[in-house]
Amino acid sequence: MIRIKIFLVLLISILIISEIRSQDVSSETVKFNRLLQLIEATYVDSVNMNELVEKAIISMLKEMDPHSSYISAKELEKTREPLEGSFEGIGVQFRIIDDTVTITGVISGGPSEKVGIMAGDRIVSVDGETIAGIKITNDGVAKRLRGKKGTQVTVEILRRGEKSLLSFVIIRDKIPLYSIDARYITEDGIGYIKLNKFAKTTKEELDSAFTMFVKHGVKDIVLDLSGNTGGYLDKAVELVDEFLQKDKLIVYTEGRKFPRTDYKSTKNGRFYRGKLVVIVDEGSASASEIVAGALQDWDRAVIVGRRTFGKGLVQREMMLTDGSAVRLTIARYYTPTGRLIQKPYEEGFDEYSQDLTKRFKHGEFLYKDSIHFPDSLKYKTLVFNKTVYGGGGIMPDDFIPVDTTARSDFHVEILRKGVLFSFVSRYVDRNRTELKKKYPDVEAFRKGFYPGDDILDELKQAAIEQKINLDSLKEATPEQIHNLKMHLKALIAGDLWKNNEFWRIYNEINPFYIRAMEIIKDDKLYNSFLKGN
Repeated sequence: MIRIKIFLVLLISILIISEIRSQDVSSETVKFNRLLQLIEATYVDSVNMNELVEKAIISMLKEMDPHSSYISAKELEKTREPLEGSFEGIGVQFRIIDDTVTITGVISGGPSEKVGIMAGDRIVSVDGETIAGIKITNDGVAKRLRGKKGTQVTVEILRRGEKSLLSFVIIRDKIPLYSIDARYITEDGIGYIKLNKFAKTTKEELDSAFTMFVKHGVKDIVLDLSGNTGGYLDKAVELVDEFLQKDKLIVYTEGRKFPRTDYKSTKNGRFYRGKLVVIVDEGSASASEIVAGALQDWDRAVIVGRRTFGKGLVQREMMLTDGSAVRLTIARYYTPTGRLIQKPYEEGFDEYSQDLTKRFKHGEFLYKDSIHFPDSLKYKTLVFNKTVYGGGGIMPDDFIPVDTTARSDFHVEILRKGVLFSFVSRYVDRNRTELKKKYPDVEAFRKGFYPGDDILDELKQAAIEQKINLDSLKEATPEQIHNLKMHLKALIAGDLWKNNEFWRIYNEINPFYIRAMEIIKDDKLYNSFLKGN
């Protein structure tokens, strides 16, 4: 057993310490193995050797760069799910309300929809085990409902209007995870896409959206990458390909052991003409920064929002012998002008992980002037010779500060305590049939529904029941009340329909979206930002 463990460590050590000369690798691994032998043979307490080795690997990787990482065999499948574009389960979205699992959405075409489960249903038991009233967690629910494709699970459902529990036998299946949160065409004929990641299914999802845009004659597009955490490089390249002419450099990668590799556009994209505005913020990372950087370098889009995260390191996943893996940084991303996207990390992992907090404290989320780039990081765009900067994320052409006054103290508090979401779930559960009858689609809802003061009073009562002291909170302004009502309206739309409908409503108070629309509708304003005038 000891020999097997030592062999594992030897392989890992050879992988991690690749920069050391071959004779030094041998001596270093022997040294490390000797330590493990001594611990196993002489240490005063019993030691979990697997856990010890894992901690050693994590510590080594932490000393290298902030994005090289170790993933245990147990965690590996879970970490891959978002980018794989699917998982295996019953196909529902849920929220735990009053210690009861309440279904807030049913995946279209999924196994739960096929057997007749509906939004608003409450899961009382799973395979005969009562799960209501036992302080179950989200992980506990997922553990019981997820499982291999083709396996079955029996759930008992409490449904409003039914006198007894309903029993359903569900055959688990592949459940899609979507990259696109929203896609629609505005009344002005402008296409809008909100993309949350770059996964295996992203190209197919975008193809569907772009086909719809072409069919309806859309020429101008707002691409919302705010909060987009990145993903697969090739999916980012394929997206940029839709907006450039043929044979334009999109991004290149280069590393010590990996020569420069160029990624270029392969065709005249479907939308290489027309206006394009890209929304980014501090949560936009990696692949989303490649998209924003390429389109900015080619003066193909106006970038609005706030400076992006600054992740420009390329990781490759490499399997280890026990089913675990390491994601090693092998190269860096560079934009077409040669800008490095990656922000500095020389001060160590702890300092690096505090970067966004430091940006906020420094005032960067509020004031554009608080951001300073050295002249050594200055670059010129490839068409209009506009000044841009490298060395840490993509700086937008039009800066949008955080609006610290948009939400009242009450609004912030009910978000923090989870009161707002649980209230909306209960409200829609009670009124779903009536709302759907009165507003058959989101356009009718958007134009005809606006939360009244009676709904706000109900919300305040729900807050009081959760021990929120309303008297201690500053009185809301009319603008803040409107913001809360519109947030309520958007959440209700999302519960009645899907994410697409949530964003269709919420964007009416979203400062990123509002500014993007102002720019894309005004030719003079658009061109002034595009050319850096």
